[in-house]
Amino acid sequence: MPKYIIEREVPGAGKLSPEKWRASAQRSCGVLNELGPQIQWIESYVADDKVYCVYIAPNEEMIREHARRAGFAANRISEVKSIIDPTTAEE
Repeated sequence: MPKYIIEREVPGAGKLSPEKWRASAQRSCGVLNELGPQIQWIESYVADDKVYCVYIAPNEEMIREHARRAGFAANRISEVKSIIDPTTAEE
């Protein structure tokens, strides 16, 4: 199943309260339950004005549908082609 990185522009994201994030996560999980088990939210990284989310889904359209239903931005969706880490340097 393909993995995607979703870049969401969220002004002031880094300053949002835990309660706001909890509400967003609950909304996201509700939509994920509606869409079924093919789409999974792995984790998200919050920066100053952006949120970077990692999802597994069969296609980009399902990611866009999740964003539409949940009312989230999906400014850029990129399919992960490869994963590298420090062990990549080893022979």
